[in-house]
Amino acid sequence: MDVLLLVGKITTAHGLRGEVVVNLTSNVDTRLRVNAEFLLSNKEPFETVQVENSRKHQDKWLVKFFGINSRNEALALCGKHLYAEPIESKGGNELFVHELVGLRVIDQYGIDRGQVVALEANPASDLLVLDSGALVPLRFVDENAGEDDSNDVINVTVPSGLFEIYEDKAVQPEKKAKKTYRKVKQDASRKSQE
Repeated sequence: MDVLLLVGKITTAHGLRGEVVVNLTSNVDTRLRVNAEFLLSNKEPFETVQVENSRKHQDKWLVKFFGINSRNEALALCGKHLYAEPIESKGGNELFVHELVGLRVIDQYGIDRGQVVALEANPASDLLVLDSGALVPLRFVDENAGEDDSNDVINVTVPSGLFEIYEDKAVQPEKKAKKTYRKVKQDASRKSQE
């Protein structure tokens, strides 16, 4: 058990028989199948819980764990996170977030654009967040990404100007600060002359 992924959070108790509401952060619904095990905690040591049953409820899940039989026991779990081992990808064109973080992003011109530090949810397309501050929509990731495990890179084909936006933002605040400082200094000297 080298790597554990945060797959959900218990938000509140539901009903009187020990059910809890789980906000599942994983898009793999089968994680909540009967007898699935999770490590549960906000800090170590982890406590193991096992799913007795679960069902979808609006955009969340109602989950009953073995050994949790009352509302008070369920309330004691509120705010705790559910951790599980990563699911192995079945091949093909499927990538998981934990497989993307840490990879280098190389554009179509062979330029290294930075390392993926996170994935940000976005309605149009999830975004790769790079250590350089750049945001790259997942739809720009090349189709053959993830097939070659020997490379720790993601190849992207992006429209021209995407990375220049972030390069300009890195330069602009410094220029703006100098202009603001000059303007304040000039205004102060004008007032002192009056």
